Amino acid sequence: MAAPDFTLSAGPVTVTARTLAGLGKPILYHYDPEFRATFTRTQDKVAQILKTSNDILLMQGEAIVGLEGALRSLITPGMPVLNLVQGVFGKGTGYWIADFGAELHEIEVGYDDAVTPEQVEAYLDEHPEIRMVCLVASETPSGTVTDVSRIGPMCRDRGILTYVDTVSGVLGMPWETDEWGLDLCVAGAQKCLGGPPGIALVSVSERAWEAIYANPAAPRDSYLSLIDWKEKWLGEGRFPYTPSVSDVNGLEAALDQALEEGVDAVVARHEAAAHVTRTGARAMGLELWAVREGIASACVTSIRLPDHIDNALVRDHAREVYGVMLSHGQGAGNLIRLSHMGPTAGGLHSIVGLAALGRSLADLGVTVDIGAGLEAALGALSAQRL
Repeated sequence: MAAPDFTLSAGPVTVTARTLAGLGKPILYHYDPEFRATFTRTQDKVAQILKTSNDILLMQGEAIVGLEGALRSLITPGMPVLNLVQGVFGKGTGYWIADFGAELHEIEVGYDDAVTPEQVEAYLDEHPEIRMVCLVASETPSGTVTDVSRIGPMCRDRGILTYVDTVSGVLGMPWETDEWGLDLCVAGAQKCLGGPPGIALVSVSERAWEAIYANPAAPRDSYLSLIDWKEKWLGEGRFPYTPSVSDVNGLEAALDQALEEGVDAVVARHEAAAHVTRTGARAMGLELWAVREGIASACVTSIRLPDHIDNALVRDHAREVYGVMLSHGQGAGNLIRLSHMGPTAGGLHSIVGLAALGRSLADLGVTVDIGAGLEAALGALSAQRL
């Protein structure tokens, strides 16, 4: 089967030629002075993206490695933990919390909705024993976001730890790790940053380190260990295991592009692409998945499908017939997602995605006004250029 002409799926995303060039650099010995300097520079650039002075760990593996390692490091048996659930990944975090022996508390809403700061505040008022709040900043499967800017400071002011999955959040939404008092954040390279999928970007505050070192169950001498990275690499300049040299080179190239464009400008570009896509989808006669505009993610546009149309069928049809790879709901519901992440957060990709989705739905018997949708999207795109 031929590769798609356009990859507009929810990650990994298309990367730029510059990132590909980084991935293609010669593979150096990981203790070569040049690579050690590259690794340190890359850590510093991740800190700039996350807007933090906290320790940065570049854990080798997809973001799930950092997410599981961080949670295992923080949780102690019987620890009261509040988990916010508005999608597939939040629900998965809850399974981990229970499996690791904590006392699981949850606020759960429909996967087309978002937990509000007011709900969190009320729950914390009723349950002062809560010691940590876990949340997903951007639920990629359903395309909704959490108001981290209010929940983070609320937890900090109460002395409650925060564990934040921001795999698709960073660069797709405003982000202030230190200003919001976030203790442990895990970001992915393969989403809005437009980098390779082989590295987890982990930010750890001093409060989080205190909790980790006080936890006798925190992983040590393990692939999931944050302590190993802290003591060996940050403390002694030794890697706990061989890092992926190529992925680090590719990550640095992606970071350089983002920093040269400007963090705020990258976020604005994602928001602009989301606006163009949603304007077109509405004009086409489609229903957006999120129940209100303010909770819709800027990294993907999620569209509700008629009950009789299977979301995986739409995805497969768009790829096979039109060469455009979209994403289905992945358990979040009967929805289809158009990604605008990293290099694909731009007008051309929004128009292509809408056209392929519209034609695919029409082919499958759904009534859509493709012309009106594309005209509206182009109008929104034109207005942004004035």
